[in-house]
Amino acid sequence: MAAATTQVQHHEQLQAVKQVQQAAAVAVVKPRDPFWLGGAASCAAAFVSHPFDLAKVRLQTTQGVSKQGMIGTMINVARHEGFFALYTGLSASLLRQGTYSTVRFGTYDLLKEKFGPKDGSRIPVSTMLVCGVLAGCVGGGFGNPADVVNIRMVNDGKLPKEQQRHYKHAFDGLFRIVKEEGPAQLMRGLGPNMNRAILMTSSQLVSYDGFKRQLLATPWFKDNLATHFASSLLAGLVATTVCAPLDVLKTRIMNSSGSSTSSTQMFFHIVKSEGPAALFKGWLPAFLRLGPHTIVTFIVLEQLKVMVHQKK
Repeated sequence: MAAATTQVQHHEQLQAVKQVQQAAAVAVVKPRDPFWLGGAASCAAAFVSHPFDLAKVRLQTTQGVSKQGMIGTMINVARHEGFFALYTGLSASLLRQGTYSTVRFGTYDLLKEKFGPKDGSRIPVSTMLVCGVLAGCVGGGFGNPADVVNIRMVNDGKLPKEQQRHYKHAFDGLFRIVKEEGPAQLMRGLGPNMNRAILMTSSQLVSYDGFKRQLLATPWFKDNLATHFASSLLAGLVATTVCAPLDVLKTRIMNSSGSSTSSTQMFFHIVKSEGPAALFKGWLPAFLRLGPHTIVTFIVLEQLKVMVHQKK
């Protein structure tokens, strides 16, 4: 009799433990973020980073050694083209973030959910890297047309008068490129752009997740603004350095017209005529652009997550 009672009690204890584990597993499952969330945060960041993006493109398209740095380029643009010229191509920048960033952020989250652990445990870094590579590839393809228009618009004021394109806005640029040069030109630089998008997504998003995870594992950081700022700043440093060479190749190819130039041809041309250091040309303005952009993106993204999930 006593043995039977003990077995019943043991069975009840096992059931209770199982129920607690199941409840804990349900509790750690985070609600899914809307697909558009990352794109919205990136568009907000574009208002802050666009002048730096303009300076970066101007420097990257300079042949030889540039005598002006990032600040000098921005001052020169404001002085000779007007202050609001620093926001030339903003519509294309917003369209780019609305396509490229929306797709890469949304796809990254979906892939993490699909391939990550289902028990709420930490997702391995290797899995996050694979998700970042796939998401970057898809996002780079979707964002390529807007990226071509963006680079041409921000670099337009640097060109001689007879070579300036004067696109009125992003959609005018898309229409004129298709009409004057053919639809294939919207995919100009697709190779280096997709490679850069892969590196950007796998370095920026994965490093942000990784840095945030490591900071939260210490007793000094909580899931708050300070942690989001520190994680995004470090992620911006990593992403800028990793993406610099492909960013230069992408900018040079997209800014050109006429016959298509492969990324390999452009790579050897730059190294031969300007030296390997030219592949990191514009690193400082690239970081001063990507750093604030990354910080604002992730801070806005974290706040949007709170707002969206509070309404549910």
